Amino acid sequence: MSRDHIIDVAEPAVTGSAVRPRGGGGLTYGSYLRLADLLALQVPESDPVAHDELLFITIHQVYELWFKVMLSELVDARDRMLAGETYVPRVRLQRCHVIERTLVQQVDVIDTMAPQDFAEFRGDLGAASGFQSSQFREIEFISGLKDPDYTRRFRGIPQEEARLRRRLAEPTLWDGFVSLLDKAGFEVCTAEERFSAYKLISADRERYSALWDLAEALLEHDQAWALWRGRHVLMVERQIGTKPGTGGSSGTSYLRSRADLQFYPELWQLRTRI
Repeated sequence: MSRDHIIDVAEPAVTGSAVRPRGGGGLTYGSYLRLADLLALQVPESDPVAHDELLFITIHQVYELWFKVMLSELVDARDRMLAGETYVPRVRLQRCHVIERTLVQQVDVIDTMAPQDFAEFRGDLGAASGFQSSQFREIEFISGLKDPDYTRRFRGIPQEEARLRRRLAEPTLWDGFVSLLDKAGFEVCTAEERFSAYKLISADRERYSALWDLAEALLEHDQAWALWRGRHVLMVERQIGTKPGTGGSSGTSYLRSRADLQFYPELWQLRTRI
């Protein structure tokens, strides 16, 4: 697939103020970061404003910013693997590991909000829900966990639905890794052929260190994302118990059903075969 069909993660979803001329002439910290625009984006729905709604909005906006960075890193890792590289993709994945640990730690901030304080403004959220985070789904899709059914939930939001459909058609990180195995001379058409390759690689890490280290980086990405899912379940249950989610999901029961999903089941199964 040509790069023309791969989403540019740096493309802004919404165009705002005019693009500034390049150069450091009148550039300041605030203008470089567009702080005036950024700090105006936390707009509560509650009236009178519930104190903790600012915290709630900010945390979720920060999550989306980290998701944007992760998508940039994962896309680059995928593209470089497809091009035959191993070192930089591992570096990109290692950066994602640190971000994912940060995502887990940020949940602690939400836990400082008592459920009765969340209840003050939860009703004002209407049908808005983290279930509707298209970037979250993009990360899952590019990581290898593709589910076309999720695109239906974005009907009526054409730009986000289009992004998800394009992600569905793109190669995944796993496709990139398998292409590296193929380039290294391994047979990769069937799962058993790939397991034979994994066993050879795991038995001779000196010779195949680049492939082994990259496989471990993929597995750590899988594990880190699963840890974030699990921590998120506990946070939601702490806030709303077993109530349904605002976006129409069943709430914690739905989240728990996703907790054990894996991006790279073959790499997990390899542990049993070593």
